[in-house]
Amino acid sequence: MPDFTTTETKEITTMNIFITKAAAVISAVLFIAVSSSCSGNGASETQSTTSAATTEPITIPEPLLSTEKTFFPDTDHAKHIGRTLTENDTLWLAHSASGIEFTFRGTKAEMEIVGDSAAFGQTDSQARFAVYVNGERTMDEMVKDYSKVYEIFSSDETEDVTVKIIKLSESQNSSFGIKNITVFSEGGCSPTPEKDMKIEFIGDSITCAYGVDDENKDHHFSTTTEDATKSYAYKTAQKLDADYSLVSYSGYGIISGYTGNPDKQNKSQLVPAIYEQFARCGGSSVYYTETTPWDFSSFVPDYIVINLGTNDDSYIKNKQEKKDEFVKEYCSFIKTVRSDNPDAYIICALGIMGDSLYSSVEKAVEQYTSETGDTNVSAFRFDVQDMNANGIAADWHPSEKTHEVSANKLAEYIKTLKKN
Repeated sequence: MPDFTTTETKEITTMNIFITKAAAVISAVLFIAVSSSCSGNGASETQSTTSAATTEPITIPEPLLSTEKTFFPDTDHAKHIGRTLTENDTLWLAHSASGIEFTFRGTKAEMEIVGDSAAFGQTDSQARFAVYVNGERTMDEMVKDYSKVYEIFSSDETEDVTVKIIKLSESQNSSFGIKNITVFSEGGCSPTPEKDMKIEFIGDSITCAYGVDDENKDHHFSTTTEDATKSYAYKTAQKLDADYSLVSYSGYGIISGYTGNPDKQNKSQLVPAIYEQFARCGGSSVYYTETTPWDFSSFVPDYIVINLGTNDDSYIKNKQEKKDEFVKEYCSFIKTVRSDNPDAYIICALGIMGDSLYSSVEKAVEQYTSETGDTNVSAFRFDVQDMNANGIAADWHPSEKTHEVSANKLAEYIKTLKKN
C-alpha cells in the first residue's frame, strides 16, 4: 500500500505566504516614510510626517496554518466501523452501517469514492451511503460512478470537525470503496476513540432495515430505500453508546433462505456458510476477494445478537422434522459464533416479523448450553410489529418506529445481562 501521508501530502501555504505579505506591508511603510522625508524642507515637517506614520498600527496577517494532506483511510487515520476490507489500495465497505469516522481541525475535507459493477447497473442495486459532519447528516448519495471525488466539508473558518461515512445499504447487492481522504488542516486526521462497549449483530433483512424508507407494503426491495441507521441494530448501539458491526443479508436464514415454496429448501442463502468470511457482495468479486476470512481479532464484541429464523419459517411452516433440523443447525451455528468470539455474551433473538419459531430458538439455546456448559447465551423475544400503531414498510417489513420500539426493548435487556 502506498504511503499517502508522505508521498501525497501537499505542503501548500503557511510561512511563505506570511513572509510575503509581511514583507509587502513593511516595504509600503518604508516607502511612505522615505517619500515624506524627501517632500518636506524642514526638520519639523519631516518629524511630523514620520510621527503620524508610526502612530498607525501595522497589521500583519496571521500565518495560514492549514495545509492540504491526503491520507489512505487506514486505522492510523480513521476508525473503521463494522467489517471493512483493504484490497487494491482501497478500503471497501460492503456491510450495512459499515464505515469510517475521523476528526481533524481545518477548513475542508474531500474523499475519493470508487464504485463496483452495480454503480453502472440497476438503480435499485447501487450502494447508498451517508456523510455525517459533527453528528448531522449532510449527504445522502447513491454510488453511480467508477470514481468520484466528493467535497464532504467546507468552511471559511478553521473548525474542529468529526466526519462519519456510513454505508446505508446492504452488502449482497453492491459495495463501494474509499481510495483516500484529503483534508485542509492544521495537522492530519485522526481516528475517533473506541467506545467502551462493542456489539455485533447477525441478521437478515430486518437487521439491514430493508425498505424502511418506503411506507408502501406493496413495494419491493431497493437499495435506495434501505437505511441501516434506522434499524433496531444501529439504534440499539446508539442507545448503549457502543461500537457495532452488522453482518446481515436480506432473505438469509439458518437452514433455508426465503422461499415462496415450502417444499423447496433455499440452501443458497445461509448465514452460517458465510459468517466467517468478509462478505457476500453480488458482482463485486472482480474488485476484491469476498471470501477473505474475517479477522475476528479486529473487532472483539462484548455482545452478539443473532436475529435469524424469519426466512427459515417460510420453509419450515410448522413441520416438526424441519423444526428439528433448524434446532440442530442453530445450535451448531452458536458453536461457530462462540469459537470465533470466545468472550462475548450471545443473544439469540427473534420475533419482529413473526415469532412462530421462537420456541425452536429457545430449544437451540438450551441444547447448546447442555452440550457445552456455556451459560453466556440466552434467548430474547422481540415484540411482533404492530402495523396499526407503528406503520409498515416495503414488503411488510418493519417501519422505523417499529425498529425504535425493538431497539428500546433490546437495549434494556442488554443492560440487565451479566457475563458468567
